[in-house]
Amino acid sequence: MTADKTGFEVPEQMRDFAEKSVDQARKAFDDFMGATHKAVSNVEESANVVQAEAADVNKKALGYAEEHVDAAFKFAQELVKASNVEDMMKLQQDYLRTQMESLGEQAREFSNSATKAVSEATKAAQKD
Repeated sequence: MTADKTGFEVPEQMRDFAEKSVDQARKAFDDFMGATHKAVSNVEESANVVQAEAADVNKKALGYAEEHVDAAFKFAQELVKASNVEDMMKLQQDYLRTQMESLGEQAREFSNSATKAVSEATKAAQKD
């Protein structure tokens, strides 16, 4: 007995099914990659927004520090000119009151900046 050595032929229906499966897998992969690129882009945009807002906060902090050092030097200059303890105590009281008011305002500004940063980052992340 001799075996037929012509080879195995894949039926047309099997080839059509395999081709459709590969096409569907390719489409699913392309859709996945598109969604991935979009997500990465949104994250990058959010990071850029947060970075810009952080730079703004850093500039404010540096400005506030400069204001406080300047106020401390002015206070020191006035203090050395005081002629008695009562004047020194009044200067100290005024300096502390002014600094507390300034710190309160700066805390509000920091809070507003942080709220804005979160809001902007959220908007950037939700962009389509």
